[in-house]
Amino acid sequence: MIFKPTVLDENGRVKGNCDAELVLQTMIDLNEFDKALIVTGDGDFQCLVKYLRKVDKLGYVISPNKKWCSILLKREARGYHVFIEETKTRLELK
Repeated sequence: MIFKPTVLDENGRVKGNCDAELVLQTMIDLNEFDKALIVTGDGDFQCLVKYLRKVDKLGYVISPNKKWCSILLKREARGYHVFIEETKTRLELK
């Protein structure tokens, strides 16, 4: 897990875009892991998912829900994509 320093905007909300940094760090660490687990619904990660599939390094893409997930990501992650809303009952403590 990688964390990025953040700054606050004029309203005191956390501001920052870490997409490029996460893609770059994944590529730097490519030979350090067997399979990647990408947690996102953001289409900006479509190119990373595509490459990880190509080099057989994609484990799964986990997205919060289908409604707000990028169609680009859905297409690229096919067969490797799960949605938290669909697995919620299996993930909940009983």
